[in-house]
Amino acid sequence: MATGDALLKQLSERPDILQYRLEHWQGTFAEYLDKVKADPKLTRTAYQRLYDMIMADGMTPVEGSRDLIRYHFFDSPHNGGEDAVFGLTRPLMELVNVFKSASMKYGTERRVLLLHGPVGSSKSTIARLLKRGVERYSRTPEGAVYSFGWKEEDGSITWDPMLSEPLQLIPVGHREDVCAFLNEGRGDGDFKVEITGDVCPLSRHFFKERLEKFDGDWTRVLDTVVCKRVFLSEQDRIGIGTFQPKDEKNQDSTELTGDINYRKIATYGSESDPRAFNFDGEFNVANRGLIEFIEVLKLDVAFLYDLLGASQEHKIKPKKFPQTDIDTVIVGHTNEPEYRKLQSNEFMEALRDRTIKIDVPYVTELNDEIRIYQKDYNPKRVRKHIAPHTLEVAAMWAILTRLEEPKHHGLTLMQKLKLYNGKSLAGFTAENVKQLKRDSKHEGMQGISPRYVQDKISNALVANPTATCLNPFMVLNELESGLQHHSLIPNEELRNSYRQLISVVKDEYTDIVKNEVQRAIAADEDALTRLCSNYIDNVKAYTQRERVKNRFTGQDEEPDERLMRSIEERIDIPESRKDDFRREIMNYIGALSLDGKTFNFKTNERLQKALEMKLFEDQKDTIKLTSLVSNVIDKETQEKIDIVKSRLIRNFGYNEESATDVLQYVASIFARGDAKADHGHK
Repeated sequence: MATGDALLKQLSERPDILQYRLEHWQGTFAEYLDKVKADPKLTRTAYQRLYDMIMADGMTPVEGSRDLIRYHFFDSPHNGGEDAVFGLTRPLMELVNVFKSASMKYGTERRVLLLHGPVGSSKSTIARLLKRGVERYSRTPEGAVYSFGWKEEDGSITWDPMLSEPLQLIPVGHREDVCAFLNEGRGDGDFKVEITGDVCPLSRHFFKERLEKFDGDWTRVLDTVVCKRVFLSEQDRIGIGTFQPKDEKNQDSTELTGDINYRKIATYGSESDPRAFNFDGEFNVANRGLIEFIEVLKLDVAFLYDLLGASQEHKIKPKKFPQTDIDTVIVGHTNEPEYRKLQSNEFMEALRDRTIKIDVPYVTELNDEIRIYQKDYNPKRVRKHIAPHTLEVAAMWAILTRLEEPKHHGLTLMQKLKLYNGKSLAGFTAENVKQLKRDSKHEGMQGISPRYVQDKISNALVANPTATCLNPFMVLNELESGLQHHSLIPNEELRNSYRQLISVVKDEYTDIVKNEVQRAIAADEDALTRLCSNYIDNVKAYTQRERVKNRFTGQDEEPDERLMRSIEERIDIPESRKDDFRREIMNYIGALSLDGKTFNFKTNERLQKALEMKLFEDQKDTIKLTSLVSNVIDKETQEKIDIVKSRLIRNFGYNEESATDVLQYVASIFARGDAKADHGHK
């Protein structure tokens, strides 16, 4: 019969308990040496660990670019994209290159990394990603971090307060021999152990005290050391520090480097006894990991002195103690006004010299800006239906405020936005677009923050409680009305400029929805196929100088030039280019035929657009869309309108209310006799 002891012993061998023991390993110094010999990367510096952490998530070359790489770490893959950074591929590449250089000890490990950009440009998000990443990585086998403590006579353990690397306990004169042992059998390309720096004053005190006890035999001192794996955590203040400036009366440089514990002075009798000192400043805490300085340039000068030493020398100066080694990544962030003050302050020259500035601008590509808003406003988070193009027009306006007026003659700001977003425009190549970006050096460092847009989208959701959906005009109205009280717009001229851009966006939206309604009206597959077949028959006869058979009379006739031009004009094919376009179509059909494929109008986007516009022109009068404005609709017209509405819902993502609104809006444009509506295209 099985006993209770046997049951508990069996349960203690379960995988979850074994995994816990593996992760929370404790052992002797000699056992730690064995671990390092098996995996020397356990001794990596903070920068090396951070760089390996980013690379572990992989990278992908950006499509269409020869020099841009997207690092998946910044897509926030480990928490469902919650902190994903969109559209900052180049700045993030620069940041990772700094980490790479620092991991190879090329000098950038002795610098303060300064994320510089306008408010709301993802600086804090990047810092948060790095901190959360360091936490998570320390819990993986690849990112394991080890520290040590001192066994006391009563069996308790006093852990090193700064998570020092256990190998730093080895006296300098013996480090070369130990490294030779640990690196034995490793080639030139392999990672090799190096021992640099010294332990904190408290561990130095214990080491010296025990060295006397063991008559100078430091190996016996190490027998009293316990090594353990540690997990970095910002909340527990282990390996990750965060410092935020306060007002001058309430900030003290001891917050960075620790302070005297006055209650323990009575026990130990001296302020300079390390046992009477709290090594809990942000730099102490951040050893082996990362420290974030929020609004770093708002720091008092006294703090900056500590920052200079920590970056350049990798040392800090606790009160009453000698300089102490630290190993941490220093990341600060600041905005444009504070950085300009730094540049103009001659007393800050030393800090400027020790700073690597990474510009973090606003997004300037429309699709990336839309993704920022989709993260917060999507069906999972918002109970209301968000009408198509609602987030798009908000993003469009935000981007337009950030772009500089194009120097290229005849190019509008909206066209520039489309070029940046990957659209093609006659006369512009990919190299032209790159030149546009090079000519606009401050683009993205000014304009409207995503936060402002997010606030106004939220306002629009709340301010329209009876509506079943949120539409673009609700958001645009909120964006415009909020400008009057926007605290970051410096003058009325800029405010009026932003208002004008809202009108530009409204015009663009009007063109978009007119096109969608046109496509919904012309979405009769059979009618489009018949029209296409008729057009191709005529084009074939025209290019081969033949006659075409009239399907109704059966008579051979000349190709129908009027029909062909009525289609080609919809996509701006001029009279002088019609022959070229028709030959292109026939060559395309011939190439498909050689591959054993059948031509379908859907495989040619330009032709499909032209056919849809032509069919719309032929059908719009039969549908009597303008009757929506007068509210006098007969049964037959209502049935046709309902079909169009169902297509808008099925094909374009509208709901009942938003589809009705869009049809009403487009109908009102036609009722006004809009010239653009008559042509069906810009």
